[in-house]
Amino acid sequence: MPSVEQFYDSLADAYHLIFEDWERAIARQALVLDAVIRSKLKRERLNVHDCACGIGTQAIGLATLGYQVSGSDLSRAAVQRAMREAGTRGLLIDFFVSDMTTLARYPSGQFDVICAFDNALPHLSADQLQAAAHSFRRVLCSDEMFVASIRDYDDLVESRPTFQGPVFFGATGARRIVHQVWDWTDTDAYDVHQYISLEQKEGWKDLHFSSQYRCLLRAELTQTLLSAGFVNIEWLMPPTTGYYQPIVIGRAC
Repeated sequence: MPSVEQFYDSLADAYHLIFEDWERAIARQALVLDAVIRSKLKRERLNVHDCACGIGTQAIGLATLGYQVSGSDLSRAAVQRAMREAGTRGLLIDFFVSDMTTLARYPSGQFDVICAFDNALPHLSADQLQAAAHSFRRVLCSDEMFVASIRDYDDLVESRPTFQGPVFFGATGARRIVHQVWDWTDTDAYDVHQYISLEQKEGWKDLHFSSQYRCLLRAELTQTLLSAGFVNIEWLMPPTTGYYQPIVIGRAC
């Protein structure tokens, strides 16, 4: 099984294909995240660091809305693409390669908001998650905000799905099919196989990417954040936010 870094390196050039329209997804998600952030922090020009930036989905959207944004990711290929995508949009975003368990590049008390979206945290072991939570707290100013999203594993550990999708995008001649296969390796862990099938002139082309996740329950993440110095932990569910995953927020004590 590829490492997490290898998974996202291999997926970087194709990541946008998971969405029906990546540009619209950037704009839509930015509005959701802006509403969540502004519900707690009212100041203008907030300094946000996306510690799981990938190819820039959330970082680009927030920068477009006027936030001061930086981003980091374990995947060098994803960071390089995020830099290109920001550049083509005329956005000044400081992207760099970094492990979220340390965020060693930054001094303490640097940011107003730390975010980690799209189910990035469940790649971490319990020890790695603990280290990451402490790094989030270290680089946040006091009383500022951590916000992240994960899959609803409280439900998924009960239902144990083996398949996600398929979804069909595009018009005839340029269609694509996106789906995942889940192989459960333990009661709380699974291998994910991401498939993207692309219709081309010469026929269909299949892309396959694989990685591992563990089922990070809301109670575990809540307790980890509390132990790292966060308070007022809240969970916001999709019917409330309009986001496709549960969102957790906490304030730096």
